Order: sequence, then structure tokens, then C-alpha cells
Amino acid sequence: MKIIVCVKQVPDTKGGVKFKPDGTLDRNAMLSIMNPDDKAGLEAALRIKDEQGAEVTVITMGMPKAEDVLREAFAMGADNGVLVTDPRLGGADTWATSQTIAAAIRKFDYDLIITGRQAIDGDTAQVGPQISEHLGIPVISYAEEIKVEGDSVIVKRQYDDRHHILKAQLPCLVTALSELNQPRYMTPGGIFDAFEKEITVLNRDDLDTLEDGNVGLKGSPTQIAKASDKVAKGAGEKVVPESANEAADYILGKLAEKFVI
Repeated sequence: MKIIVCVKQVPDTKGGVKFKPDGTLDRNAMLSIMNPDDKAGLEAALRIKDEQGAEVTVITMGMPKAEDVLREAFAMGADNGVLVTDPRLGGADTWATSQTIAAAIRKFDYDLIITGRQAIDGDTAQVGPQISEHLGIPVISYAEEIKVEGDSVIVKRQYDDRHHILKAQLPCLVTALSELNQPRYMTPGGIFDAFEKEITVLNRDDLDTLEDGNVGLKGSPTQIAKASDKVAKGAGEKVVPESANEAADYILGKLAEKFVI
């Protein structure tokens, strides 16, 4: 079985975010991590590998420093790493990004593709389903559990306060929730081996199925009207009630004021 996992290097939002004049993120100026949903997807692929045997290839699109998340994936147990990088691909929205990643995936064999549900720097949840559309394969989103049986994948899919159990024939794309599992730690031996492995690097010219009109900022239909860091919250209201009854009355009054009760 061949599994492709799409991961993204995202800003560590705990340290704040920075923007370029065009409204896109200044990724070079921020600390970065592997997107949490993607990491859960990688762990799911590695568990299938442990249980049934599989070749796990991790693909990321970004600047050259995005190599770091591929090294991390190697240290966790991934077999292959692919970095799609080129200044001409910069500034891509979800449409241009999914077109580019789909073009990269077409260069490899696959049975199952796993992506994160969404990235913490965009929260659109669009790229995974768009990739499946470009490749012409089924998609199951919001996966809480993933199991492969024969030539099919069975997914427990989150749905409001309940869930669906869906089965699809491979090849298929599944988008993973961070709650899917607890990703494993990198091992000391895995970290050492990660820097011995070779990463496949693809640029714009390698993606022969990608049309020029779907590349980078110019190929992105999304227009950014305004971008800003986190909005600072006010100090709020501090209340020191003299008794439990007074505290309860205050809380009930606020709930009624906000039409909660």
C-alpha cells in the first residue's frame, strides 16, 4: 500500500503573526511547526504502516525551510519526503495551493491520501477536498478514525453531536482531525536517520500538469481585504460577591442579559 500524507509548515501562533505589505503571511519572520491536523493524519498513516505494511510519502509545499517538517516526518517514521518549492508558487490561496499539490501528487503512485482537516493559519478546510476534486477521487472529511480493509477505507466521520461510518473504495482522500489520535514522538534514532534521508524537491517546471493560470498569487482568486494580528481583548469586569447567593444572582442576571436564558 502506498500512502501520501500532505503536511504544512504553519506559524506557531503562540508567538504572534507577521504580515507582508500585500496581506500575506511573512513566514520567514515567524517560528514554525507542523500543522496539528496534518500531524494526526501522518500518525494515522504510520499506524496503518505498523499494522499492515505501507510506504508513507509526505508532501509539503512551501519555502525551502519547510524541509524541517519533512525531517520531522522522517524522524516519526515516514519513508519519503517531497518538497514543492518555488518563488513562483508563493502567495497561493486554497485554489492555487490545491492545484499545485494535486499536480505534485500526480507524479507518484498512491492508494490513500491523508490531509489535515484544516491549517491553523487559514482555517478554511478547503485544500483537502479541492485536491480530491482535482484528482477525481472520493473524499471523506473530518475523520475521527481511519481503518483500511482490503481495497477500501472505512472512516468514522465527525458530524455535529454524532458521527457517520463511511466506506469508500481506494484510491480515496481522507481529511483528519487533530483529535484522531495522539501523534508519536520522534525517536533519537529516527532524528539521526532523518538527516541521512534525501528529500525530493519539485519546482514549478516539474509540475507539467499545472496550468500557469492556477499558480501562486496571480492564480489565486481570493482577494485579501485586510489582515491583522490577534485583536486585543479588554480587561473585562471583575466582580467580588459577598456570598454564593450573590454570585449566583449575578451570573443568572448576565445570562438573562445576553438572552442565554
